[in-house]
Amino acid sequence: MRVVVAGATGLIGSRTVAGLRDHGVEVVSVSRGTGVDVVTGEGLAGALRGADVLVDVTDAPSRAEETSVRFFDTATTNLLRAAAAAGVEHYVVLSVVGAEHLESGYFRAKRLQEERVRRSPLPHSIVRAAPFFESVESLALMSTYGDGVHAAPVLVRPVSTDDVAAAVAHVAVGLPLFGTLEVAGPEEFRLDELTAKLLAARGDVRDVVTDPGARLFGARIEERTLLPRSPARVGHETFTRWLARR
Repeated sequence: MRVVVAGATGLIGSRTVAGLRDHGVEVVSVSRGTGVDVVTGEGLAGALRGADVLVDVTDAPSRAEETSVRFFDTATTNLLRAAAAAGVEHYVVLSVVGAEHLESGYFRAKRLQEERVRRSPLPHSIVRAAPFFESVESLALMSTYGDGVHAAPVLVRPVSTDDVAAAVAHVAVGLPLFGTLEVAGPEEFRLDELTAKLLAARGDVRDVVTDPGARLFGARIEERTLLPRSPARVGHETFTRWLARR
């Protein structure tokens, strides 16, 4: 089996490549560093020659709506077209839990990406990941105001990037799902409480303000928006274990 990974040098991509190699398959890493540009399409035809599976774990360079929509629209169109031309038999794309409910530019762009894949003639699988531990940490740094870090009291099952990559690799070597698999962590937290734990672990003394109006990349969040809607693949890494290996 020959698997091409687009976005292979990213946080998830590099781990997915390693996981696929553990499955004993031939992996082709695709990124601008290897001379392939998913936005312009440069190098895609050559990279996909002889491929059985294409794994798309690319991400937009910004969470801004215009940039995100432009990136996912263009990149996904180019990848699907090149995959079809190369005779790829399985297209796997990474998305996010809650994408169908969150109303902001980035999440609308992810929905667009999913729709492009679903409407294509290619056999496909969509893997939706719950928020990464790293994403929650980054969000805390972005949500600082004069009185502290604002976080919503919503439920979340944060997942490690290793567990997400393992799920993507597992799906890639299996039969197409023609649907969605959601991946989440083994523990459930309130986002404001998890944010406080993350800051404390960093030695950050800022207060965490419980704010029902706090947003996630511009989107308002309801209590259960970030939880999987269907039976999810559950990762192995707990918050304590994730902290211990940092």
